[in-house]
Amino acid sequence: MMRRKSFTGVTVNHTLSLIVASGFCMGANNAIQAAEKKTYTKPPFAAFSSQMSDPLLGSDKYEKPVWNLHDTLNLPKWLSLSVEQRTRYETMDGSFKAGGKGGDQQIPLQTDVFLEARFNHLRAGAEFLDARQFGSDSGSGINNTHVDEADFIQGYLAWADQNVAYSGLGAEVIVGRQSLNFGSRRLIARNAMRNTINSFDGIRLRLLDYNNWQFNAFVTKPVGRYPNNSAQLLDGFHSFDEPEYQTWFSGGFLEKYDIAWGINAELYLYHLDEGDRNRSQTANRRYFTPGMRFYMKPAKGAFDFQTETIGQFGTVRSSTAASNSTDLDHSAWYQHLDVGYTFDIPWSPRLALEYDYASGDHDPNDRKDQRFDTLYGARRFEFGATGIYGAFARSNINTPGLRLTAAPRSDVQLGLSHRLYWLAEDKDSWTSANLRDTTGRTDNFIGQQLELTARWDFNSSLNFETGWAHLFKDTFAKETTNAPTNKDDVNYVYVQSMLRF
Repeated sequence: MMRRKSFTGVTVNHTLSLIVASGFCMGANNAIQAAEKKTYTKPPFAAFSSQMSDPLLGSDKYEKPVWNLHDTLNLPKWLSLSVEQRTRYETMDGSFKAGGKGGDQQIPLQTDVFLEARFNHLRAGAEFLDARQFGSDSGSGINNTHVDEADFIQGYLAWADQNVAYSGLGAEVIVGRQSLNFGSRRLIARNAMRNTINSFDGIRLRLLDYNNWQFNAFVTKPVGRYPNNSAQLLDGFHSFDEPEYQTWFSGGFLEKYDIAWGINAELYLYHLDEGDRNRSQTANRRYFTPGMRFYMKPAKGAFDFQTETIGQFGTVRSSTAASNSTDLDHSAWYQHLDVGYTFDIPWSPRLALEYDYASGDHDPNDRKDQRFDTLYGARRFEFGATGIYGAFARSNINTPGLRLTAAPRSDVQLGLSHRLYWLAEDKDSWTSANLRDTTGRTDNFIGQQLELTARWDFNSSLNFETGWAHLFKDTFAKETTNAPTNKDDVNYVYVQSMLRF
């Protein structure tokens, strides 16, 4: 999600000051007037109405659904109510996971209800999510990324002031259960394609110096999605989600807009201190994760780029077995780089070269762990569809790629991507497939992935999307111990609809 000004779909001329909704002028020059034409970004193909409004900017990030409950029910301005429903059919021919024997299919449904009331500077909100599936069986290996039936993913109280003590700074505090979505979304994200959504119990502080910088700080407990047992999920057993009481996740995130030549910068540090849960053992991850990102937004007839460097340090258990108490020294890193060009011609095609490296090597024998952990990040925008597919994750990979996007019409978006995948460390796992050759003798080339996507927005309330991914298996995917006996390539297809009102 690349942007000059965070959390909006609006491009703002940095020679202008922002006029906030209450009518006063921010910054030193009180006589400057705003003169911009508002445009919107495309909302993600997931429940995102709760992310529509920005209380500090006094604007909406996405276009208001043309069919909406607020207008239909004639609700007052201080009350927001929305319902979103996504239906997807996905099917996979072949398998790439350890011990896999054949294809699979699933119909995941995501239904979301969001309600928020506003009283001057105060807000109270709640979000209810029902994420379930049909069509899976005992061999599908479903988990709590596919299913989280009938639970609250947000329930919060918030306070926001666009001009704290006439300082020209905006401030916001959110307390309670909430979703987080920062920066590139590689480490902290509100999930888009995945059927379930990460949420956290805690407090978040946001400070905004309009058109200059933004800072977020948070202290939370991640919310565990229950049940997390495959058999119970298949049976439709319901259990309310609970915060992971023995785990703390906190951090700070600073964004600086337009540091030079339209380049934006981010600097952050996250801390995860994980303990054993009341229902299961964990890896007791205790990580510090510093990172930085520089990027320039795409524009017609211009080059753009993005580079992100992340380090990770701390300790982790060698396994999640209850009897295990061996800690490994953890030291890992991740690097992303892409360079793109948007052509100033019909369809506005953008061609980009991409590269990602995530370190690997989890070896209890030398008491070291170098396998990068993506924490609570998303991967669909980078490594292809997730759902029942999800062939690649941000861990032990070395992958260059090519991406092409185009918009034949304002309501149609097309995408093509092609990537090559190697292991970063020969002796470590292809983590998404759970395949590993501890000797490192198998060639480390996993294969190639080709993906095509198409999206059509019938209007701002009804959207359709389809995609196809083909995994060309190579040596590691075919010959590693415990690789599927079926050596054929893998095809994955999905079609989905999104209704917002």
